[in-house]
Amino acid sequence: MKALLLIVGVLIATAGGVICYRALYVEPKSAVVITDTGIRQIPNQARVVGGALLFVSGSALAVFAATRKIRK
Repeated sequence: MKALLLIVGVLIATAGGVICYRALYVEPKSAVVITDTGIRQIPNQARVVGGALLFVSGSALAVFAATRKIRK
């Protein structure tokens, strides 16, 4: 059971990292901000936050599954 949780946690963290990376660096930007000083493109913030949350939750699940608990 713990091995399955570890694998699932790693898979969730991997998927979250890929989503976050693609939203930040690979995919076209979702918004353009035009000011007096210039033009700036902004990535899709919802995908960045969602990917980061998946990454953190998957990592936490994997660490939780990998650590050994001492029972008394």
